[in-house]
Amino acid sequence: MILAIPLAWLQLARQKVRFLVALAGIAFVVVLTFMQLGFQAALYDSATRLHQSLQGDLFIISAQYKSLTSNQSFLRSRLYQTLGFNDVESVTPLYVQFAKLKNPINGRKFPIYVLGVNPANPTFRLPEVNQNFKTIQIPDMVLFDGASRPEFGPIAEKFKEGKPLRIEIFSYYALTGYRVKIAGLFSLGPSFGVDGNLIVSSSTFLHLFRERPPQKIDIGLITLKPNVDLQKALANLSAKLPEDVKVFTREQFIAFEKDYWTIRTPIGFVFNLMVAMAFIVGVIVVYQILYSNISNHLAEYATLKAMGFKNNYLLSIVFKQAFILAVLGYIPGFVISLGLYDVAKNATKLPVLMSFDKALLVLISAVLMCLVSGFFSTNKLRSVDPADIF
Repeated sequence: MILAIPLAWLQLARQKVRFLVALAGIAFVVVLTFMQLGFQAALYDSATRLHQSLQGDLFIISAQYKSLTSNQSFLRSRLYQTLGFNDVESVTPLYVQFAKLKNPINGRKFPIYVLGVNPANPTFRLPEVNQNFKTIQIPDMVLFDGASRPEFGPIAEKFKEGKPLRIEIFSYYALTGYRVKIAGLFSLGPSFGVDGNLIVSSSTFLHLFRERPPQKIDIGLITLKPNVDLQKALANLSAKLPEDVKVFTREQFIAFEKDYWTIRTPIGFVFNLMVAMAFIVGVIVVYQILYSNISNHLAEYATLKAMGFKNNYLLSIVFKQAFILAVLGYIPGFVISLGLYDVAKNATKLPVLMSFDKALLVLISAVLMCLVSGFFSTNKLRSVDPADIF
């Protein structure tokens, strides 16, 4: 068994061009897997950034709620009903709706997500927002998401230069725009469904969306009293509130949003399918490499078998070759993926980020992919008869 490692390596490295081509093929599959997982993680992270940024212990939504970008309002009175429960300390309503922001440079309009909050109550766990929260108590003052896509123009840059900046927002039912002033910046970022965000006071929100009934809200934020058992409070509220609303913990709220994008949208299915396809393509590529290598060295394997080496020893050579290919192909694939992640992040403004879990998952996937290929490619080696070769 000691001789198996150098023998496996020498067989692979004997034909350097073929060996490099094999590593390039595996590196390509590794990069493909990394990119699919990176965009899939970016989909989930960006879709739930707002959920993670909201203040509150529990969250109340409409029973018809599908996702954050699909407006499903419910009566504000349902939120205030929760104040009748001993466990509840305070509540905050949140309005959300799409509008169109007019680019101040070229005049083009792009969809932007408007978040209407009560400026008297902290609503977000974002330091940039909380520092400027009181400024939106003034009518027509807004906070702009500086991490929004560039289609909205150089709004953040001009604000940082100290220039007073007014922008024009259009509701989807209005022919004329509503002018507001930028009071500060925050960083939330776009998602697959949202290009940018604005935070406004609830009064400014209702002036912008005049067709919107003020008693209809989209998300209710519930803060519990200190030392209250979260799960017991959740069970109590869920049991006693009407069936037209649902109550979630933050983790449940995030999981519900992820499930929507994973199960109920084509993009979630496509990402899962592409990850599976990358694995299958990798198995086929490595299989061709290992099978070709076995065929080219079949006489040598037959000689070893004639000398008394068992099948297990010969198979171990192939599996070690598979492991070597997986590790050496993974290294350039990982390095290339780091660069592509930066390119994708800068181009899309999405959180396409490398993580230890992702790197480990792809490494395990690459090793498993190569070992599966090694298993299938050894069928010919198992049945080789030295008498047939010589």
